[in-house]
Amino acid sequence: MKRIVLKKGRERSVARRHPWVFSGAIDGETPEIASGETVEVAAYDGSPLGYGSWSPSSQIRVRMLSFDAAKVPDEAFVASRVAAAVGRRADFFANAYTNAVRLVNAESDGLPGVVADYYAGWVVCQFTSAGAEFWKKTVAAALMKFAPFCQGVAERADAEVRAKEGLALGGFSVLEGAEPPELVEISEGPCKFLVDTRKGHKTGFYLDQRDARLAVGSLANGAEVLNCFSYTGGFGIFARQCGAASVTQVDVSGEALELAKKNESLAHLCGTKMEYVEEDVFKFLRKCRDGRREFDMIILDPPKFAESRSQLMKAARGYKDINLLAMKLLRPNGILATFSCSGAMSDELFAKVLAESAEDAGRDFQTIAKTRQGADHPVALSFPEGAYLKGTILRAID
Repeated sequence: MKRIVLKKGRERSVARRHPWVFSGAIDGETPEIASGETVEVAAYDGSPLGYGSWSPSSQIRVRMLSFDAAKVPDEAFVASRVAAAVGRRADFFANAYTNAVRLVNAESDGLPGVVADYYAGWVVCQFTSAGAEFWKKTVAAALMKFAPFCQGVAERADAEVRAKEGLALGGFSVLEGAEPPELVEISEGPCKFLVDTRKGHKTGFYLDQRDARLAVGSLANGAEVLNCFSYTGGFGIFARQCGAASVTQVDVSGEALELAKKNESLAHLCGTKMEYVEEDVFKFLRKCRDGRREFDMIILDPPKFAESRSQLMKAARGYKDINLLAMKLLRPNGILATFSCSGAMSDELFAKVLAESAEDAGRDFQTIAKTRQGADHPVALSFPEGAYLKGTILRAID
């Protein structure tokens, strides 16, 4: 096995069990190492630190798999990691609240770059690092074996982050078992949703917002709700199911809105007026402002505004713009549920953006709840970067 040695003092993060080794931490020239190949990682004095997967195209040159010099990653090791990750989600399958769960959450489950989402018996994966690609077949076989009632395991190879790892972008393919249908029906509490396994965002659905959908729904009874960046309508469908008077779903994608309409048809409820608007959210909010249109609840769940720290200030301006607009459109005692999935956006900066937005809007707000990604999206204590999703639910009190 090939070996890399770290510069003096650069072993500290690995000793703290952080899984990333950056190119600048490696001492001297490295031998010829294949993409995804397992390497031994040693401190400057030669003491072993563990083993990781080599990525020659990425600034993150090694992603650690094992911090134990006695545990060399092999097929059995990787399969056991998958089995353990699935086992930690046993409560989700036992309580029957949902049949859609994240089974493997990358670094925080000890499998860097591996994401596996379970949709009612079908598993859809993303492999976004060189090591994940190297172990793909082993991971897929283990998922087929250990995921409950698994009928098939598929891959979505269209995540743009693959290019940073020197990996080819591709489409949808079956890795194990049968081919899943294009639309898989899942359940989440009182709601049902159709998941587009081929072209939907991420692996098809925002499983990480499960807790937030429940929290928002609990406040929606009787409200006129505006759901911005609605995608396939998750928050809006939950609001409707929980008694909202009306729901306006706004998204720039007509295809997503068509699926949202199909999701509405699964709800089997009457009495809630549903409106679908295919438009840029920023433009729509400005039209509402100019037309003096108001709402009892506004949900802002935008896509990632910052891919890296270099984009953070531009992202902060975008978050401020959209939250300021929404705050001006709320009726007295109205609810704003606002989210950021940009990992580079810290809790502190997001809170500052919201405070400045409220100041510029000339309104007072209370924080009544905060939300994070669900328990099936755990965050390892040694990997704080895994805590990317943050949500704040505010009430206007002026």
